[in-house]
Amino acid sequence: MKLYTMAVVVDQRREFKAFCRSQRCRLQSYTHLDLSNCEIDQNNFVNSLREAFEVACIHRSFSTPCLSLVEEVDYKPRIKIMVGQGTRLHGVIEEAVNALASGVDPVPVSSGLGGAYILRNESGVNIAVVKPIDEEPFACNNPKGFVGRLMGQPGLKRSVRIGETGVRELAAYLLDYGGFVGVPPTALVEISNVGFHVNNSYGIPAAPRKIASLQSYVDHDCDAGELGPSSFSVAAVHRIGIFDIRLLNIDRHAGNLLVKKKQRHENCDVWGVELVPIDHGLCLPEWLDDPYFEWLHWPQASIPFSETELEYIANLDPFKDAELLRSELPAIREASIRILILCTIFLKKAAASGLCLADIGEMMTREFGSGEENLSALENLCARAMAIVPIIISGEHDSEQENSDLEMFKFESESKYDGLNKEVSDPQLRETSEILKPPKAPKLQCLDYLTESKTTPLTNIETDENIHKDDIDCNYIVSKSSNHSSLIKSKSFSVQNLQIESGAIMFGEMSRDEWELFLDSFEKILPEVLNKTRCVGSKLQRMGTSCKF
Repeated sequence: MKLYTMAVVVDQRREFKAFCRSQRCRLQSYTHLDLSNCEIDQNNFVNSLREAFEVACIHRSFSTPCLSLVEEVDYKPRIKIMVGQGTRLHGVIEEAVNALASGVDPVPVSSGLGGAYILRNESGVNIAVVKPIDEEPFACNNPKGFVGRLMGQPGLKRSVRIGETGVRELAAYLLDYGGFVGVPPTALVEISNVGFHVNNSYGIPAAPRKIASLQSYVDHDCDAGELGPSSFSVAAVHRIGIFDIRLLNIDRHAGNLLVKKKQRHENCDVWGVELVPIDHGLCLPEWLDDPYFEWLHWPQASIPFSETELEYIANLDPFKDAELLRSELPAIREASIRILILCTIFLKKAAASGLCLADIGEMMTREFGSGEENLSALENLCARAMAIVPIIISGEHDSEQENSDLEMFKFESESKYDGLNKEVSDPQLRETSEILKPPKAPKLQCLDYLTESKTTPLTNIETDENIHKDDIDCNYIVSKSSNHSSLIKSKSFSVQNLQIESGAIMFGEMSRDEWELFLDSFEKILPEVLNKTRCVGSKLQRMGTSCKF
C-alpha cells in the first residue's frame, strides 16, 4: 500500500480545500530575469538593475531575499575627509555633495596630463578641484591616454611615484604656516558614487569609491604666463621662491601660479596682482632631483631678502616640520622628509650668509653644457658630505677597537709583567718592556677635496669596475674630477645612494646615525661654499636689478 502526502488547508468549518499558491509567490524571481531586454551599465549597476526590475515587473518578495540587498545599496554621492580634518573644507564639501546629489556633475579639466575635475555647487559656481590618484599620469585610469604603469612605480618625474602626488598636495598646505604663500586649503578625501573616469579596456571594474586630493577652488583672472614678471611684487615672488626651495618643488612653472587682480586703493584705477601657487604634487621628491623654478630669472629674485623675510626664514624649524609630516601624513616616505630637512637647512644658511633668492635657486639647479648635464652645487656639496660619512664611521670603529685592545693589553701587562714599568737594569728585560708598549694609533688620511665649488658631470660619479670584493662585502665609490680622484671603501655606505643612472643623490637608505653624521658634515662644509658664491655674485650685475616694482 502506497501513501501519498498532500498539502491541504483546513478552514474554520473543518472542510478540506485543495492547496493553491498565492499570487505573490507566482511573481517572477531574480534567477528567471531575462536580461536580454535591458542594458546593464557597469558604471551605474544599481540604477541599471533597478530599471531592469521595472521592465520585467519584478518585485521584492520573500522568495527572492537577495533583492533586498540591491534595494539597500547606498548610491548617493559621498565625500569623506580621510586626512586633513583641520582644513577649512567642511562647508565646501557639504555644498559639493548636495550639488552632486542634485545632478550637478563634475567638470573635467582639459589642461594638464592627469585627471582633474571641478566641483560646483547647486548654483553652478566652481568651489573645489578634485584629482583622483588613479588618474595621475601613467596610472591605470588616466583619462588622457598616459597609462601603462602600476601604483607606486616611478611617475612623470621619476623621483615621485604614481599615486603619491595627492599626499604632497596636502603636505604643501600643512607646511604653509599662517598662509605665508597662500596655498589653498587641501585635504585627502574618499569620494563615492561619482562618475569619474575609468578605463574599462584594462578590465578594471568601476570602483564605487576613489581616493583623491580635494583643494578649494581659487577664483583668478589668468596665470603668470599671461603677464610679464614686472607685474608681480618683490614680496610675492620672494614668498613663492622661499616656499619652493623649502619643498624642492621640481615643477614650478607659470601655469601653476594663478593671478588675481585687485585694486591697490579704493576709487583708484591702479590695479595690483596677487600670486596664488597651486599644483604641489611634484614637491618633496625622494632624492635631489633637478628643480624647475619659473621665477629663477625674474628680476625680483635678484633683490635681497627683506628683514621680515629673513626673520621668517630664520624661524623655520626643519625638524619640527619633519615631525609634523610624520604625524599627519604617515604615508609620506622618509626620503622625502629628509629632502625637506636638507633644503630648509640649506635655505636658512644661504639666506643668513647674504645670498639672494636667485643665488640660492641657481645653486640647486643643474647646469647643461657641452652636451652633458652637470651636478648642481647643492648636489656636489651633498656628495662631498656623503663621502665623509663612511670615513667618520670607520674612524669611530677603529678608535673603539683600539681602546678595547689597549684595555686588554693593560690588564695582561699588569698581571703578567708587574713591575716592568719601573726602571729595569737588565738589558734583556728592558727590551721586553719596550716590546710590550702599545703601538701608536695610525692617523686617518682625510680626502683632499676641492676648495672651490665646481660642478661635476653626472657621468663622473661611477663605480670602479676594476675593483673586486675581498673576504668582506664592501662598496666602493669613485669620485673623479679634473683635479682630484679619491676612492672610498665602506661597509655602511651603499653605492645605491648615488643614483648612478640618473645622477641623483638619495638619503632614504641611510641609517639614522649615517643621516645625522651627513647633516653634521654638510653644515660644516656649507659656509665655505656659500661665502665664495656670495663673493662671485657680488661682482656680477644681474639683469633687471635696477628695475622698480
